Amino acid sequence: MTAIETTAPAPVKEAAWHTETVLWVKHWTDRLFSFAITRPASFRFRSGEFVMIGLPPREELGEKKPILRAYSIGSPHFAEELEFFSIKVPDGPLTSRLQQIKEGDQVLLGKKPTGTLVLDAVRPGKRLFLFGTGTGLAPWLSVARDPDAYARFEQVIVAHGVREVQELAYRDLFTAEIHDDPLVGDEAKAQLVYYPTVTREPFERQGRFTDLIESGKLFADLGLEQVKFDPEHDRAMLCGSMAMIKDTAALLEAHGLTEGSNAEPGDFVIERAFVG
Repeated sequence: MTAIETTAPAPVKEAAWHTETVLWVKHWTDRLFSFAITRPASFRFRSGEFVMIGLPPREELGEKKPILRAYSIGSPHFAEELEFFSIKVPDGPLTSRLQQIKEGDQVLLGKKPTGTLVLDAVRPGKRLFLFGTGTGLAPWLSVARDPDAYARFEQVIVAHGVREVQELAYRDLFTAEIHDDPLVGDEAKAQLVYYPTVTREPFERQGRFTDLIESGKLFADLGLEQVKFDPEHDRAMLCGSMAMIKDTAALLEAHGLTEGSNAEPGDFVIERAFVG
């Protein structure tokens, strides 16, 4: 009997990303914008995680691979769409193009969300401080709209630091719109505190987070009878400029708080993937 030789088809390599459609784009300033894309049915993530985002390569320009960068997901884990908050960099390899997207365009979405800015990475406590500078607010858009945050903490403080008042994107969300959220509206009214601060022009609150912490003004503004963080009750997450993360983390440690991770929850967490 003669054996019949057959050649099995070569396995098709699965793409490392999803191709999704832009649902809306909002330009806050000439430096900041937000956008949302469709969510694949198979895409799962925890509120506060980040994922790789990119644009298809332009074959007419000889591009062979897409340019990707990490973006925190601004939507809570159960949302039907995926929201992102981005800075505009005029000559940035990705953002110079990304800032020009419009409804109906295609965006590449990585398949493996990850990160440490998640509720599971901090120990139980009384107050959760979410410190973000600039677009570092993005993960707090997710965490602050997650019912689990209010179930785990009595108070959730979203502290957003920017240079100019117009950069306080999502201000209306945290001061009003979230109160009408069908899932967390009532909890947000009772437990959420929005704490914006500006550094380069007059505003109701001015100063860097580190200065507000060291002077005790942060705690006084919140009506707390303490002049520093309390390791027993206070928990914190940090996202934004490397300088802010480094300096604020040092203050947290000086006050007795310990850094946590997914493997070993602690009193505060930072996103090591962004810090390096």
